[in-house]
Amino acid sequence: MVKENQTLPEFILLGFSDLRALQGPLFWVVLLVYLVTLLGNSMIILLTQASPSLHSPMYFFLRHLSVVELLYTTDIVPRTLADLASLQPQAISFQGCAAQMYVFIVLGISECCLLTAMAYDRYAAICRPLHYSILMSRRACVAMVSSSWLMGIITATTHSSLIFTLPFPRHPVIPHFLCDILPVLRLASAGKHRSEISVMTATVVFIMVPFFLIVTSYVRILGAILALASTQSRRKVFSTCSSHLLVVFLFFGTTSITYIQPQAGSSVTTNRILSLFYTVITPMLNPIIYTLRNKEVAGALRHLVKRQVFPP
Repeated sequence: MVKENQTLPEFILLGFSDLRALQGPLFWVVLLVYLVTLLGNSMIILLTQASPSLHSPMYFFLRHLSVVELLYTTDIVPRTLADLASLQPQAISFQGCAAQMYVFIVLGISECCLLTAMAYDRYAAICRPLHYSILMSRRACVAMVSSSWLMGIITATTHSSLIFTLPFPRHPVIPHFLCDILPVLRLASAGKHRSEISVMTATVVFIMVPFFLIVTSYVRILGAILALASTQSRRKVFSTCSSHLLVVFLFFGTTSITYIQPQAGSSVTTNRILSLFYTVITPMLNPIIYTLRNKEVAGALRHLVKRQVFPP
């Protein structure tokens, strides 16, 4: 099987070539979104590193989330822009497709785990404030981030090994703009049952379980918020969680629909739109959400701009 795969000349990415009228406008929209994503996430990384007021576990995780978002979009968007500019389906080598999928999985799984760690941080801060410094020590935070990356690497290695040792047709056409797991797996001519089981297992473990843990954390947080006597205190505590909660629903909502919906009930166009949302749009929205809805980040940004424009 490996030998057959090695003789494959290349995959063909259909991209959006069947929607010719939209390719021009879509190119400029994706380019603009990508530039905003680079600027926004770079700003979050800079702020959380340079501002002493943001040297807390929550912003430590946020900084790593922004790093993931930068790498995530850079793995997908430049190739997508080149395909949109060409107006034709473009070839991608077997090795190039495998590499893109590998990086895509590493970063996607890492993001799931990081969002879960951020939920646990909020739970510890609100529900276990007396033990917060122990639960969220520097060593614990580093261990959580390292584990997130490790889970991504293990999952990507397993999936890539299973998928890219399968036999494929001589000229496989991927009805997508990236080498995503399910579109590539469905092209395999035989022996894909084991890989499908692996994908479903990873979906449950790294999408549904983290989402369940996040929801559980916020149920406990909601109980703690409702126990507060002051309305102002409730509003202040909830404001620290709302940004993360919104990001969670944006990311897990689109990914769960993409990977859990039945194959018979899915359409190529719907899958591409959903993938475009969580690979391009969501990484742009995350820094905007954290900047606009988080007073500490917004305050640190104003302070940094003031310091640069009006130096002491």
